[in-house]
Amino acid sequence: MIDSSTTEQPEIETEYDVIIIGAGPAGTGTGALLAEQGRKTLIVDRAHFPRFHVGESLIPETYWSLKRLGLVEQLKQTAFPKKFSVQFVTDEGVETMPFYFHEYKDHESSQTWQVLRAEFDQMLADNAQKQGATIRTGTQVLDLLTAGEQVTGVRVKLPNQETREIKAKLVVDTSGQSAFIVNRLKLKQADPVLRKGTVWAHFKNAHRDEGIDEGATIILQTEGKHSWFWYIPLPDNVVSVGCTGDMNYMFAKDRGTSEDIFWQEVERCSAIKRRLENAQPDTEFMTTKDFSYHSSQPVGPGWMLAGDALGFIDPVYSSGVFLALKSGELVADTINDAFEADDFSVERLSQWYPGYRAGVENFRKLVYAFYTPGFSFGSFLRQYPQFKTNLVDILIGDVFKPEVAEMFTVMQDEIPELAMTDDSEVAMKK
Repeated sequence: MIDSSTTEQPEIETEYDVIIIGAGPAGTGTGALLAEQGRKTLIVDRAHFPRFHVGESLIPETYWSLKRLGLVEQLKQTAFPKKFSVQFVTDEGVETMPFYFHEYKDHESSQTWQVLRAEFDQMLADNAQKQGATIRTGTQVLDLLTAGEQVTGVRVKLPNQETREIKAKLVVDTSGQSAFIVNRLKLKQADPVLRKGTVWAHFKNAHRDEGIDEGATIILQTEGKHSWFWYIPLPDNVVSVGCTGDMNYMFAKDRGTSEDIFWQEVERCSAIKRRLENAQPDTEFMTTKDFSYHSSQPVGPGWMLAGDALGFIDPVYSSGVFLALKSGELVADTINDAFEADDFSVERLSQWYPGYRAGVENFRKLVYAFYTPGFSFGSFLRQYPQFKTNLVDILIGDVFKPEVAEMFTVMQDEIPELAMTDDSEVAMKK
């Protein structure tokens, strides 16, 4: 187990095949698949592990990446609550019927988990080490090494404050919303529609449903749909609860502290108020602001992006860990193929991205629909019942089938923003 605050860490060498910035799910997933194929891989993270992180709810299609990493059986042995469904509560307090995943896909992947990220991320990191990757935590990347436009490695600061320059054939940025390369190269593109902020905390003794619904993710809208809550049951009688809304609404002047804002929104949602009636905060109230963005370029000379470093949409459909693992898997396969062909051109390293981006667009458009004033999924499905399968496909993460997007050609009659396309372009510099 990695615990850089108390144990000696492996020595860093001067050169690797691949250096990965960030030891979250995207980084350790990528690293495990590279090391498994014999690539000399270094993963560095500025945090000490285990470390706290939000983003606790998995969606069913995460199963396939976890299975490839050999972690499904290990997850079955954990105390993580089993998640069989997602339920939505309207702004009028109507608790809709849950979407039970197994009703649409009769496979064990239809049961997933609500995870403590400190433990889940540790599991992924331990697996990457087991496959042969070197992991150094408490190690900060200070800069990229370059030769002209070509990235050739990184300069890092070790826990003892010593700096090192480390060379690599490729650098993969999986640094999450820190987005190290994206910010260095000024590639970040804010989402033109989503300008959201979140206040969240963990609670003890909050209400938990019984039976198959005990581990369900619940999405609850407040009066007037000015904000919404996530409600994610975790082990040890803990529930993760967060409130998300427009930045200029959530963090308007004179609203007080983040805790004040949270409880003000609770008063506007009877269903969440009832669930928190006997609960006590188990963490401080934390905030995340203006988190919806993408990189205008996913790959460049000597570098690639995966996970939240490539982009983040919104927390409402719990797509973060799924997309982190999926993009990491695609990046790792692309890199392994590049080594086999001895071809590290940007054109070759970019081949995975268009198909991936098409799937991400399905999540983005469903998020746009969720936030559109006056739009009702219930009304839409009553008018177009043939698209219920498309909707559930996105909720479970089965977003890479071309037919999934057909729903949005009809939906955009009510939501013009759905006709907008991501303006990111894959650079083709050789």
